Amino acid sequence: MRVTVYAGSSPGVSSVYAEEAAAFARELAEGGHEIVYGGGSRGLMGVLADAALVAGGRVTGVIPRSLYEAEVAHLGLSELHVVDTMHERKDLMARLGDCFVALPGGLGTVEELFEVWAWLILGHHGKPVTVLNTDGYWDGLLDLVGGIACAGFMRPDESASLVPLAKAADLFALCAAWQPPPPRWA
Repeated sequence: MRVTVYAGSSPGVSSVYAEEAAAFARELAEGGHEIVYGGGSRGLMGVLADAALVAGGRVTGVIPRSLYEAEVAHLGLSELHVVDTMHERKDLMARLGDCFVALPGGLGTVEELFEVWAWLILGHHGKPVTVLNTDGYWDGLLDLVGGIACAGFMRPDESASLVPLAKAADLFALCAAWQPPPPRWA
């Protein structure tokens, strides 16, 4: 299984974010699962890639040329795709992955998560979309999603399709039992 992971280019203020990102990456690698991510060497992205590689995993990065030229790319990956734009990056990461996981991160991580989740709801793909809810990081977002559903702007099955995880084993169980919600206009 190829797991597309979105993660911060910063480590965050708490060491628990890096610790959990590394543990998640090791668990994926030890289970024989490949990681696809944004190709960066810094922050949680770098922690994720390094931990998976040390554990013998395969890691594929996808990075826009501008970030590659700014020397933020991880050059020790199993494979690195350099693309022209952020749009191409997101599209390739989505095509390469069998499921999606957002680790703690900033605006870019949230934007990538929302885009791939919207694609699920609109029926553009049927892959699981999840968040690794390290130390309750995504609790506010999950509360917001519940409020959107309560206000009638999402169906209950749509809001429930963003699944919080505590560890990689939760992802494996989810993927084994996954049933995507019907497309929004079905």
